[in-house]
Amino acid sequence: MKLHQGMGPNSYRVRIFLKEKAIDVPMVEVDFAKGEHKAPEFLKLNSLGQIPVLELDDRAIITESVAICRYFEETHPEPPLFGSDAVSRAKVEMWNRRAELVIFATIGNVALHSDAFFKDRLTQFPAFAETERRAVPKKWAWLDRELADGRPFLAGDDFSIADITAGVCGWLGDVFGMEIPASLENVKRWNERVRSRRSWNA
Repeated sequence: MKLHQGMGPNSYRVRIFLKEKAIDVPMVEVDFAKGEHKAPEFLKLNSLGQIPVLELDDRAIITESVAICRYFEETHPEPPLFGSDAVSRAKVEMWNRRAELVIFATIGNVALHSDAFFKDRLTQFPAFAETERRAVPKKWAWLDRELADGRPFLAGDDFSIADITAGVCGWLGDVFGMEIPASLENVKRWNERVRSRRSWNA
């Protein structure tokens, strides 16, 4: 088994997840600067040319960060990071999707439509990037209101993949100059709680 990964939020999500599970997986670094994600051999693993990619011992391939995390949740159920019963699993799914669709997608659109790294991947619309950039603080303000009930983590009392996703959103925002507004006390406390975990430096 080996994990093909590298720089970027999705690989980071999987590394944090593995650290929380105390799972050691051999890793293969994919260098985007050298175009290794476009190499014929890599495209055999993932035709989209994206990371991370989990290659199992039987040569089975799993792509997409959440799908990879689900595999490890099934094979290493403790500690549960996708919930432990029907209600908690549904809430984790809900909050992970919200983190992806509301915050991750907005920050990602800024990067996709403004950074030169992505200019060959899609037709960039700088005006759209700027619109999305202005929307980012509103997305965090929404989450701040949601966390006003005092719960420690997004889906409730327990840390989950939803916190990993949203935490990496904060990191990605830092990278592209879209820091979480300092006035959002509830998000600030939650973010500090996530970044204080040993897995954060995975």
